[in-house]
Amino acid sequence: MGTPMLRGIVAPEAASDTDSPSPSQSPTGNVHAKGTAIFIQDECLKHRFIRSRDDSGIFERPERLHAVKLGLAAAISRIEDAELAINRARKPERASATGADEGDLAAALARMAIASNEDPAASSPNFPLRTTSVTIRRTSASVSLLDHAAVKYVHGDIDANVYLENLIAWARNSQKNITEKGTEIPKGIPPLDLYLCPGSIDAIQGAIGAVCEAIDASVTATCGPQSRSSGPSDPCARAFVAIRPPGHHCGEDTPCGFCFINNVAVGAAHAHLNHGMQRIVILDIDLHHGNGTQSIVWQVNEETYQQTLESDSSKTAAKSGPRIFYGSLHDILSFPCEDGKPELVQAASTSIHGPHGQYIENIHLQRYDSEAQFWDVLYPQYLNLLHRARDFLDDGPGDDVIIFISCGFDAGEHEYPSMSRHHRKVPVGFYHQFTREACKLADQYAHGRIVSVLEGGYSDRALTSGAMAHLCGLVDLPGHQGMSDSDRWVDDAWWSEANLVKLEKAAKPRKSASARANMDDWLARTLNLLPVLNGGGADSNIKPSSSRGASVGVNTDTLAPQASMTLRERKKPMLDDTRAGGSLPEAVRTRKNGGRSVSKPEKRSVERTGTGIASRVFSTSGSVPEASPSGEMDAREEVLPSGTEKKKLPRVILHVRSPEPAG
Repeated sequence: MGTPMLRGIVAPEAASDTDSPSPSQSPTGNVHAKGTAIFIQDECLKHRFIRSRDDSGIFERPERLHAVKLGLAAAISRIEDAELAINRARKPERASATGADEGDLAAALARMAIASNEDPAASSPNFPLRTTSVTIRRTSASVSLLDHAAVKYVHGDIDANVYLENLIAWARNSQKNITEKGTEIPKGIPPLDLYLCPGSIDAIQGAIGAVCEAIDASVTATCGPQSRSSGPSDPCARAFVAIRPPGHHCGEDTPCGFCFINNVAVGAAHAHLNHGMQRIVILDIDLHHGNGTQSIVWQVNEETYQQTLESDSSKTAAKSGPRIFYGSLHDILSFPCEDGKPELVQAASTSIHGPHGQYIENIHLQRYDSEAQFWDVLYPQYLNLLHRARDFLDDGPGDDVIIFISCGFDAGEHEYPSMSRHHRKVPVGFYHQFTREACKLADQYAHGRIVSVLEGGYSDRALTSGAMAHLCGLVDLPGHQGMSDSDRWVDDAWWSEANLVKLEKAAKPRKSASARANMDDWLARTLNLLPVLNGGGADSNIKPSSSRGASVGVNTDTLAPQASMTLRERKKPMLDDTRAGGSLPEAVRTRKNGGRSVSKPEKRSVERTGTGIASRVFSTSGSVPEASPSGEMDAREEVLPSGTEKKKLPRVILHVRSPEPAG
């Protein structure tokens, strides 16, 4: 076993000379943990393209999550090594002064626990993570789209849950509609960048459940009681939620750009309704403008502003809605602005701070010729996103503040050229450095609360490298908080192209024992961690979460009471006004009764290399096969309904060019 009583706890920082509390303390002086948790929800694998066997043009695919897990495993391997090196470096100094402290004891116990597993090629992953800074939480949390207050707050209608009911019906009837009409997406909604299957609702509801659970954990770690017993409740103020489908293009009732429910907007509503968060910051670093998130934020801020004006005029104090800052760094030449539609380009270029109760900042990515130019010239400009967020939080830190990152990795330098056609990119190190800056913002104003949610990123290498750098940015190692860049524990060489190539080669399935024996230690450790992330092994740092179908909730004894209002007041929707762009709230409204989706047999494709499509093998089962060591799904055998004899399928090789994005 590990040492859960110490896991994730960061030593309190020295008290500041200013009036503001230190980043690790609440206004009352309670010390808070800044541990980092990874949230994984396997229901998200159920959302698949079933319209055709040819998915060569489909970017948003279940295998994205496997590429992310590979990057997370590599990051944990590096973090473990760095933490061990720090403990060894500090040991002589501590021993000469006061002898072994709790950190030594934790490290010693961890080493004892893994003594029988020192062989990097150990076949069993059932040993503790060798870091006290990261926990893995495999959640089965799920919500009901029709009943969840935060979902209805964002996506509900005045008279009924029209969009939500339609969405459930579209997914439930997807197989039938594909057979009869050739597509499961109704007229008026672009079918090229949207798809549904019977398992899509399970994936969407699981994604929202994971986001809400991450928020609950972050708030509990920073606002709840600080005397904790060991176990799954180890506090983690920071979270990365690895889910799909993404959400930031989805408006109030407008699916768009792979997105059907706005995960981060619903998370913000959950933080407000369940935890009393009144000042919410959303930092969107996807390649594409989050047009759906911005339109939702605009509506929420407008309603809050009107409530404030009415309260001021009546001189009666009334509880108002949240104020939300939305800041986006994106390519103005890419989707949804690629066609140059004025309303979309204008929305993606908006900068307004205060008037009419709006807090929006948009910064456009630019081309760079060298990394020196990027870091010296462009990166300081991109940090204006955080400067504007600080202006928004000028009332100071508080228990009513939370930070979100809409974390897309498709702006990374390793994204498919066909996705990043305009060469507005960032180096991989951006995902580490910007995350560090965002964590500083959270430490300064939100007592460390920061929840990052996966958005885009489509090539395996972009996802793997981005996830690796991002997790390293979310982690503070004991003894290294507040350190300068000159002595930081992270090495940019970890995600160099040479090391990424090594990682991809090592992760290929069926690696022989002799090949593993000759691997670098960090690579071998990465492969041992992959089954842990994929659910193949128990770990004391892996925390079970709420049961499937349970409503995601919080400890009401320690948190703000749930708001009585769950549906925002809004204007009557305009019927029969279809807009596919997602920047406005109107959408297709085919009124049908919704229902829960039932998983049915469906098709899927797998196996891509780090740079493009290599080969595809298809299965007709709706179940998710056990992951291979690389994290890729093993599709050599069909998974058939129970009672049916398994059949070997021939490998199907498709020769395709680099896919063009659907949007």
